[in-house]
Amino acid sequence: MRLHDRYLFRELLTPLAFCLGGFSVLWLADFFFTRIDEMQAHKFQLRDGVEYFLALSPEFFVTALPIALLLSLLYALTHHARHHELTALRAAGVGLWRLCAPYFVVGLAASGIYFLLNEGVVPRAADWAEAIKARHVPSGQNPKNPTRFTNIDFRTAHAKRLWHIGEYDSAARTMVNPRVTWTLPDGSQRQLVAERAFRDGTVWVFLNVQQFAQAGSQARLVQLGNTNRIALPEFDETPDQILSNSKMNDSQSLLGSRNADIPLQDLREYFTLHPDLPPDVAHQLLTKYYGRLAAPWTCLVVVFIAIPFGAQSGRRNLFFGVAGSIFICFFFFVLQQVSLAFGLNGLLPPWLAAWLPNLLFAAAGTAMILRTR
Repeated sequence: MRLHDRYLFRELLTPLAFCLGGFSVLWLADFFFTRIDEMQAHKFQLRDGVEYFLALSPEFFVTALPIALLLSLLYALTHHARHHELTALRAAGVGLWRLCAPYFVVGLAASGIYFLLNEGVVPRAADWAEAIKARHVPSGQNPKNPTRFTNIDFRTAHAKRLWHIGEYDSAARTMVNPRVTWTLPDGSQRQLVAERAFRDGTVWVFLNVQQFAQAGSQARLVQLGNTNRIALPEFDETPDQILSNSKMNDSQSLLGSRNADIPLQDLREYFTLHPDLPPDVAHQLLTKYYGRLAAPWTCLVVVFIAIPFGAQSGRRNLFFGVAGSIFICFFFFVLQQVSLAFGLNGLLPPWLAAWLPNLLFAAAGTAMILRTR
């Protein structure tokens, strides 16, 4: 590593540390100001409040990292340009791309940290936060029991079965108030409403069951009768499939969120367990999957944008970089949300909806770097 590389690293990492520290202080103040009622409702003590803050910190860090990197890059580059340090290095024979190599290394490292935090730390920290909130709540009254899920709705496409489960316990593999509606080969519908259900080996057994069917050509369902117990081996939905659906319904909802906010591991597991997803649901989940892959590269993209904005020669005001960064961040994140929304609504292919902002900004940044003098 050359001397100027170490110098550029130091001059970038120092403002980056200050930016992250400043954001953390602002978020700390906002955290305790906006969540004080929530913490009081859950009877937090001081130790609980500190743990809750630490549990939510990784999610904040992931959000703040690209913005902090952009601000620190613009500050460092503008500072070097105002003192003609970049001009001197280029006059000494150091090309612009080679000169900016430390910045690309930091961008790649930040992308790796973003990915590791987003996939490995943030989901576990969210579970930790829920456990802290339930710490002073009696176990029977805890709505976020990690093995108990409520109001689950999903469809088994190959069998044309629509499930609604009032409550599912993944540990005991039991259901409360399940309702299953399915279509027979002749096109008529059947429905089963039970008080409870449990898994007996490889078969679902339903208790206190009411069965309904279409009467002739009538659209409405009429009751066929009641039975205390019925085993239905044709219901081939496994506990793993139901648990996967339960996680989706309980935490994120397939259709309720407009962000790439479902961990890759959960999405891969869902695709594996549900190979026959309806096209619209598969399209939405693929958009979220690619969006999750594309998000960490935001840290590298901001390097491509910051270099031409900050490396221009001349003695300019340092606030130019700050103002530029605010505009860039706003435009990028608006484009990111619009692109994901287009993908989720089927207006763009999933991979393009996820990668479009990164591709556009990286291409624009590269073009501006090539024109930088």
